[in-house]
Amino acid sequence: MPYVTTKDGTELYVKDWGTGRPVVLIHGWPLNADSWDDVSYALVNAGYRVIAYDRRGFGRSSQPWSGYDYDTFAEDLAAVMEASAATSATLVGFSMGGGEVARYMSRYGGKGVAQAVLVSSVVPGVLKSDANPDGVPGAMLEQVKAGILKDRPQFFADFFPGFYGNGTLSKTVSQAVIDWTMQMTMMASLKATVACVDAWGYTDFTADLPAFAVPTLVIHGNKDATVPIAASGERAAHGIAGARLLEYDGAPHGIPASHKDRLIEDLLAFLATA
Repeated sequence: MPYVTTKDGTELYVKDWGTGRPVVLIHGWPLNADSWDDVSYALVNAGYRVIAYDRRGFGRSSQPWSGYDYDTFAEDLAAVMEASAATSATLVGFSMGGGEVARYMSRYGGKGVAQAVLVSSVVPGVLKSDANPDGVPGAMLEQVKAGILKDRPQFFADFFPGFYGNGTLSKTVSQAVIDWTMQMTMMASLKATVACVDAWGYTDFTADLPAFAVPTLVIHGNKDATVPIAASGERAAHGIAGARLLEYDGAPHGIPASHKDRLIEDLLAFLATA
């Protein structure tokens, strides 16, 4: 099952590793499923089946001109769930991937889902507003799109050190990891890369939160400069009934790489509770 075809004909590239209870990993912007490989490897070795796919417009999936909204993304996730016959699954969404989890839970009633995990997630929303004073101003989102359109490689070369929390005096990941991240990023279509800024930046998932009727774990770094914890992680944990928040002290946005060992440990502990 290297590809799943959605109802609008988009082909999604799917990595399906191992056997056991399924864990579906949904990548962040502007990456692809390969960004989960270290986590996937560990989960498979622990006895789980791991399903990770490239979002439309990214990685090896089709690059259609349309469909870069969360209703469509949720439909894409539903197609992957159906094609893989995933039941009693744990959905894990990183960054913008948390939006797929939220919208799938509300649109599809959490069909086939036993647990949910939001890692550095945009849920319930990142846009600054009266209800979300710690969010990201709309003007900044417009600057992101303008920067990508002006010089996409340079924009992301400047962006990823902060994404991973690399500074002058300390580094959470190697330069090689940043180079690899750049390679994944440049596989995406320009259209998808820009359109998804609108998707993750302007979508409000507040109405989706009551649909999380399964055990939910929220993981977020308190030094996340890309998606501030006060804007999203803390609000998600408060808005989802029974959700547990794991706050990673000093962690940046790119936790699957910067804090992968701790993330793997926490995921395995949570998976064991199902």
